[in-house]
Amino acid sequence: MFVIAILLTIAAWPVASQLSFDRSIESLYADEDPQLNNYLESKQLFGGDELVMVAYTDPELLDDTIEEIRMTEASEQRLRGLVEQLNKVPGVQPESTQHLAHVIEQAANAEAIKIPFFRVDGLVEASINEMRGFLIGDDNKTTAVVLRLVPDDDTAVTRAETIDGIRRVATQFENENGFPISIVGEPVQIHDMFQYVEEDGEVLFRFSLILLGSVILLLFRSLRWVVLPLVIVVITIVWTEATLVISGMRLSMVSSMLNSLMTIIGIATVTHVAVNYRDHRQSMDRTDSIRATIVELTPAIFWTCTTTSVGFGVLLSSHITPVQSFGIMMALGTLLVLITASMLLPGGILMGQFSIDPNQAPAEQRLVQLLSRVTDSIQRRPKPLSIASMLLVTFASFGFFRLEVETDFSKNFRESSPIVQSLNFVETKLGGAGTWEVNFPVPEDMTTEQYMKLRDLADGLRSIGNETSGVTKAIALTDGLDLLPRRLPRPLQERILDGFQPEFRSSLYNEDQNHMRIVLRARERQSAEEKDQLIEDVEAKTDATFPGAKVTGLFVLLTFIIQSLLSDQLVSFSLALLGIGILMTIAFRSIRIGLISMVPNLFPIVAVIGAMGWCGLPINIATAMISCVSMGLTVDGTIHYIAAYRRERAKGLSVREALEATQLGVGRALVFAYLALVVGFCVLTLSNFIPLIYFGILVSVAMVGGLFGDLVLLPLLLQKIDRDEPQPVPNSTAVTTQ
Repeated sequence: MFVIAILLTIAAWPVASQLSFDRSIESLYADEDPQLNNYLESKQLFGGDELVMVAYTDPELLDDTIEEIRMTEASEQRLRGLVEQLNKVPGVQPESTQHLAHVIEQAANAEAIKIPFFRVDGLVEASINEMRGFLIGDDNKTTAVVLRLVPDDDTAVTRAETIDGIRRVATQFENENGFPISIVGEPVQIHDMFQYVEEDGEVLFRFSLILLGSVILLLFRSLRWVVLPLVIVVITIVWTEATLVISGMRLSMVSSMLNSLMTIIGIATVTHVAVNYRDHRQSMDRTDSIRATIVELTPAIFWTCTTTSVGFGVLLSSHITPVQSFGIMMALGTLLVLITASMLLPGGILMGQFSIDPNQAPAEQRLVQLLSRVTDSIQRRPKPLSIASMLLVTFASFGFFRLEVETDFSKNFRESSPIVQSLNFVETKLGGAGTWEVNFPVPEDMTTEQYMKLRDLADGLRSIGNETSGVTKAIALTDGLDLLPRRLPRPLQERILDGFQPEFRSSLYNEDQNHMRIVLRARERQSAEEKDQLIEDVEAKTDATFPGAKVTGLFVLLTFIIQSLLSDQLVSFSLALLGIGILMTIAFRSIRIGLISMVPNLFPIVAVIGAMGWCGLPINIATAMISCVSMGLTVDGTIHYIAAYRRERAKGLSVREALEATQLGVGRALVFAYLALVVGFCVLTLSNFIPLIYFGILVSVAMVGGLFGDLVLLPLLLQKIDRDEPQPVPNSTAVTTQ
């Protein structure tokens, strides 16, 4: 079995390496979500605005030696050289690139047009002023190149390749001219999010394995028992990833913690086996010890994997595809832990003579004494412990009211990261990096009155909010028309406008579908309340003028992404609670046991979410499903504890004796497993992606909460419901008979 498992892993490895990431932000929304539908409708009407801004400060940008506003020859040459290179990057629409030199050139050409009875004067200055906060800063030294990306469906290159290409060009420009360059835009933030998750996930997983191995070596002081759990974890992950590739599934933002969670389940399983096997080795040879361990632990491990699979499998109730995929992945991986452990542990334990047995951990006797004192306290002072536990739960639950949802997407990155530094530069110099829109139906024939209403609406939108949390720019069709003398007939205005800004009118007005939009800019770095209020105010103000208004854009999608992930988590959590409770009842053939087993599994959830509130940790992408994840991680300790307790009671031990034996057996295994995992997950705090840091911290809190629940709350409940009478000796292979 051991050899077969290794051969299967060798065959699966190249397949598993093909597992890819789904980098689509749209996939994190349910198909029927109104925010997603508004965004897709806008893409159909106006082609979508996946914009990337490349900005820098040029001290010689404008020539102040002449009366007319013009760029200096050197700055224009630098800018045009940069634009030329950026337009060559695959995935960029060169015909849609906007930059200051082009605006000045086109406006100057339009001024030179000879129209009978009319003159077009001051167009260059008016165009530059119109582009303030977009292509030029108020300091007259900061400028930007705005690139429109080709839609994903229309290009052979990935979005990651395009953004990497833009960054290479920017780096070369920076090295040649000495001007630091900032690159921002929602597509860049999305790209960096997935990039950090993918890269950090792999690096941190390797480091966590090394750290976990070191801790296990310290605990058991046996190389064999260091290698075994790590091999089981790695092989389980390889098999899971290979299965996902064969089934056509891909990892997503939600499932990025797959490897970490599989590590928890695998390490915990092997730790229980190690402690149980070591206890049997005191009186048995290797073969009899592993046989006894298999007989005692297989039912518990089976029900552990089954209940954990159900806990994650209920995520199929979600309407969001990546959440469903995550549920499938975790359910599959959990069941594979059972298979890999069954195939690898017997051979891994019995083959060879090197480092045969796990040894006692340093200070293990002190741990035994501590667990004995805990058992004694539970027996002697159950009421004070119960009251203290209730007070702790109550205190933690008040943290729920302090929870906040993170909508500032830049908060997902460290302050020192390039994307945050770029955002700070653009939001200081160019008035905001968030690009979005409000679109609305208009009459088939736009009258002068309708254009006046549009002009007034744009002015009204610019006045919403304040300098730090309001609309920093609003571009409407009337802004382009107002660059020209109003006495010109509108058809002539439109012709001139199309001449020097070819995409301006078509990008704002879909005449075939009778829809118009106003493109907005806002600061990305705002609080949840400010963004929500700003979006609501823009939609309400527009709808009052043009009924049927819809606010959308990547800025809006990123704002509501956490609400989307949270939308059906209450249903999923309720189903997980119900499913695990039913399975626990079946496993132990007792409704009472099924009910009390939920208490130590609910406690870590309350502890984790309460700790988030009290510590000011917002709900972000990695923590949106923390309740289901916490339950899936802590249920195994509960099953092992109850199974061991019932085994001891079946031997004829009293409640006190059974609890003490369980504390010293399973309790030690839980402490060892959770200690190793908490230390291992501390590696996640080194990530560049803040949600991964939060995930590592919160998983550690869940482990500690689960340990308290299993070693304190569960014994309190068991002693309350169990009579001090010998239990009948079992005769079947169910968990209850072990």
